[in-house]
Amino acid sequence: MAVAPLFAASAPQAVNVLDAGSLLSAFGALGIAVVLFAETGLLVGFLLPGDSLLFTAGLLCVPGGNGPVSLSLPQVLICSVAGALVGAQVGYWIGRRGGRTLLARSKSRKLHEGAARAEELLAKYGHAKAIVLARFVPIVRTVLNPLAGVLGVPARVFALWQIVGGLVWTCALVLGGYALGSSVPNIDRYLLPLVALVVAVSLTPVALEILRARRARTATEDPR
Repeated sequence: MAVAPLFAASAPQAVNVLDAGSLLSAFGALGIAVVLFAETGLLVGFLLPGDSLLFTAGLLCVPGGNGPVSLSLPQVLICSVAGALVGAQVGYWIGRRGGRTLLARSKSRKLHEGAARAEELLAKYGHAKAIVLARFVPIVRTVLNPLAGVLGVPARVFALWQIVGGLVWTCALVLGGYALGSSVPNIDRYLLPLVALVVAVSLTPVALEILRARRARTATEDPR
């Protein structure tokens, strides 16, 4: 039985780093580790497609599919978990070493909004629950790790709960894509609509939080 290569067999002329299919076609399973490392560990990675990348990778692991590349499920799971866990620890270390200064230098409005949301999560839910929940919220999962270092979250507490959150997040999305691809014939024909749906669902918490914040601001400005 043939085993899918860790790298894609050939890379396209141009790679769209914001498109899951393009990334997987170009770099295979190893590209997942690199992208998740950047998204969860480096403040510059907040626009990378973590959720859609994991779900699409799971779909492309189904044998006999007609997708742009065929991937190995064990390789995808290993690379996904490795990238997410190592990235989060690096992000935490960056925060301990000067994350607040790096964040202050950034001019990205989305990044600062994500940092504010991450602080709210830590204050509202406590360290353990916030670290796990942040994995499922785009942008927040990028800034919470360095912010945890800045705010002095104990290293052992952070390591334990980021491992729990990272395992649940990566495995749930990859296996969800694989299960859907296995149960629905030729589902890869609808890859783009499915990826768009995953992106929309992943952005729902952010949209709801923005709406909640606007309503709260309006109520404060107009107490009547």
